[in-house]
Amino acid sequence: MRLPQNFRGGGRMKRFLVFLVVLLTLTAVFATELPPLTQYNLSDFEKLTGKKITQFNEAPILNEQVKQGKLPPVEERLPEDPVVLIPWESTGKYGGTWNRAWTGPADRPQADRFMLESAMVFDPQGKELYPNILEKIEMSSDGKEFICTLRKGLKWSDGVPVTTEDVRFWYEDVLLNEELVPTFPRDLMAGGKPMKLEIIDEYTYKITFEEPYPLFLYLYATRKGSWGIRGIMLPAHYLKQFHPKYVPLEKIQKMAEENGYDNWTNYFWSLGDHNAHISNPDLPVLAAWKLKEITDAKLVIERNPYYWKIDPEGNQLPYIDEIVFWTVQDRQMILLKVMAGEIDMQARHLSLEDYTLLAANAQKGGYKIIKWKLARGSDVTLWLNQNVKDPVLRELFQNIKFRQALSLAINREEINSLVYYGLCEPRQASFVSGVKFYDPEWETRFAEYDPETANKLLDEIGLTKRNAEGYRLRPDGQPLILTIEYPTGIFGAWDKTLEMIAQYFQKIGIKVNLKPEERSLYITRCNGGEPEIGVWFFDRNKYPMLDPGRLLGTVTDGPWAPLYGQWYTSGGKGGEEPPEGSDIRRIYELWEKVKMTVDEKERDKLFREVINVHKKNIFFIGTVGEPIWPVVVKTYFKNVPDSPDFVWENEGDGQHAEQYYMDK
Repeated sequence: MRLPQNFRGGGRMKRFLVFLVVLLTLTAVFATELPPLTQYNLSDFEKLTGKKITQFNEAPILNEQVKQGKLPPVEERLPEDPVVLIPWESTGKYGGTWNRAWTGPADRPQADRFMLESAMVFDPQGKELYPNILEKIEMSSDGKEFICTLRKGLKWSDGVPVTTEDVRFWYEDVLLNEELVPTFPRDLMAGGKPMKLEIIDEYTYKITFEEPYPLFLYLYATRKGSWGIRGIMLPAHYLKQFHPKYVPLEKIQKMAEENGYDNWTNYFWSLGDHNAHISNPDLPVLAAWKLKEITDAKLVIERNPYYWKIDPEGNQLPYIDEIVFWTVQDRQMILLKVMAGEIDMQARHLSLEDYTLLAANAQKGGYKIIKWKLARGSDVTLWLNQNVKDPVLRELFQNIKFRQALSLAINREEINSLVYYGLCEPRQASFVSGVKFYDPEWETRFAEYDPETANKLLDEIGLTKRNAEGYRLRPDGQPLILTIEYPTGIFGAWDKTLEMIAQYFQKIGIKVNLKPEERSLYITRCNGGEPEIGVWFFDRNKYPMLDPGRLLGTVTDGPWAPLYGQWYTSGGKGGEEPPEGSDIRRIYELWEKVKMTVDEKERDKLFREVINVHKKNIFFIGTVGEPIWPVVVKTYFKNVPDSPDFVWENEGDGQHAEQYYMDK
């Protein structure tokens, strides 16, 4: 992906108005019609279309509160220059409850898609950045300085104005407080030194890095640019109540103990960390919906009366009043609810293997099925823990021939045919086709089915002895047994695929123990670097420079290098240091160069070197990828895109759930 080319101005600061060049181009092409699911500052929308929005409208339930004196008029709740979002198909209707299903708090990423907003957003094609929370952002020509402008009149969900005080509080009182943040986030560092913040005025601030960091722009368009210590702000007026700089520590400590916390920092984060938007209904937010209640039975989020986006007719978004996430035990219960007609629209926890069953019950359930394409390089991916505690297994896992043998032992064509109905692509865990860094050599690297060569490779590394059952013996004389841990009950094809993989490995003399676990337990064990082999998607790869965590080993649900990843993210304070001269260390060195390289061609060249290191090593092993994702949509549920790439990187922003509506 290239940095946006929409720069203007001269001198030391080039004004990076993240929407302007593309908009000027669109003016000539579309005149008064703009592409769906793109968004613009109102002032620019009016210039482009010649259409003046002179009146704002609101949901009936909010209008009633205005009449009762509980809310100010909608004109006073919107910022001076709100965001205009172009709907997918049509102007929506207000009202309704959107019914979904989730598996509980461990399924928080599902709620994140509707409860977090980033500083900037990508267009649906992922090529250009558009303004979002920020009205604009300016980057210096050397990539070290960023001047950010907040929207005047932007308000938190409780009606309190958003100002640079929220940014200052986030930076000075939280980010630089070592009790709250012992390790400064590496995403906000360049040249080994933390970013610096300068408040210019009530709505403008400047971020400066020691070294060039042009990828910071992309960071602001991800979930990392939305909340918590890696976001851009926190609601100072609310969280100051729980910070010892503003309230006596003794008082806060007493509140903490009364609420079951042993110290003030844990109490503070329980009220304002990256999970708090689904646990603390008092927390002010900026998203389209805010927490109403969470119980064992459900999570309910309701419209934010101060949401700052409108449609081209001046209607304040979102259209839908509230979203209910009904808590179920597993994905099978979600399927039952879908087929019973109890789900209005949902993709999460549905999978390709469900398609036939979903289609057979579509008429009875009153829904249609939309096929979204997943930007997922591999569905079931084996993440071999390079830091596994067993020293014998560690030596094997760090042997490239052992990893090659495991990969060659897998019959991907058979998995695709028997489990995925032939609708995926047999491939190595690598970037999906059609994206900038797609590498056909990586896609096919050791991805053919060749058990004969797999056996030879295992023999070459000394695993020639076998026991009476035919299983190979480890160098210490013990049977070679691999334990594969994975979350069960969520991702439908995984159980079947892993059972097949266990059989493939058995054919080359390796016994496999499959260890299905409840998702939260699996994540906890991954965070501790416990699994020998973990299982997760190879995702986050359509826009890899947004989030290279899969390549760096810093995303723990795919635990291929958990301790090395901790070492990297902690700046060497934790985890385990990778050996000097090792390929893993080379990955980190290259990524640091990628981050600070302003020249696009040179930056891309460096990133391809990262890819080459992975292509050589096959640290993680893919099966089949680029799957179709079935999305169930009730016939009355409107404005759902029919063919987006459903990717984690932008949290589904390409769909813009705030413009969904119901037409019953």
